[in-house]
Amino acid sequence: MNDPSAPPNGPDVDPISLALSHAPIRATFPPSMPYRTAFITGASSGIGRALALRLARDGVHVALSARRRDALEDLARDIERRCGKADIYPLDVSDPARVEATLRGADDDLGGIDLVVANAGVSGGQRWSGELDYEATAEVISVNVQGAVATLLALMDRMVERRRGHLVGVSSLAQYRGLPRSATYSASKAFLSTFLEGLRVDLRQAGLAVTDVRPGFVETAMTAGNTHRMPFMVQAPDAAEIIVRGIEKRSPVVAFPWQLATVVRSAALLPPSLYDRAVTRAKG
Repeated sequence: MNDPSAPPNGPDVDPISLALSHAPIRATFPPSMPYRTAFITGASSGIGRALALRLARDGVHVALSARRRDALEDLARDIERRCGKADIYPLDVSDPARVEATLRGADDDLGGIDLVVANAGVSGGQRWSGELDYEATAEVISVNVQGAVATLLALMDRMVERRRGHLVGVSSLAQYRGLPRSATYSASKAFLSTFLEGLRVDLRQAGLAVTDVRPGFVETAMTAGNTHRMPFMVQAPDAAEIIVRGIEKRSPVVAFPWQLATVVRSAALLPPSLYDRAVTRAKG
């Protein structure tokens, strides 16, 4: 329910930077943050940008990745202005070969990436399923599925060899059930959540942590264009704070806000006949 690749709301004032600007970035990471380096996709806006600022504040050297170089440069300057460390790696995650080459290059540059955050994603807009064709689904599948998988696997062999690392994927509360007019988006997030769970159970014995982040509605450029109700909206800096706490605890799942997470988990228990009627009634 977030769009890391969407442009910021305006060229002059970044609400995420403004919200965090009063907090100085420390030069070394505290005991609660065990990681020295992080690679974040979709870092140019939304959750990705807020998370980069929050990690940098804890002394993490952040590798910033997104399609828009200018936005990455602005963010890197913002971080460095407050004594943090940031490098930029412009990247379109829909190109798996480039994803692997870019992450491995960053791993070399930074002396090893400890934390990989597959955050880049697109919504694909809302469309009635009777009007869908493959072309309408292609970008969502390419970015949310193929791009996320490429990001999470790019350093797998190196992390396993080092017996150190943390893989984080940003899915969504939308993964619990197929949503009206969002079949492709819901399915892409369900795939990512299931993929992360499979990785987690396999990689425990290798010493690697895996976290599935499932946000609800987060105030970003994408949600600003929505016309439907968005209950329990979370501000991006608050979302980043929740995610960082989950990373520090090596939590397997970070679902928020808790109110909406409770509702959608309950909906997952409904039989199809009841669920179908409920969502149809809710859509009016």
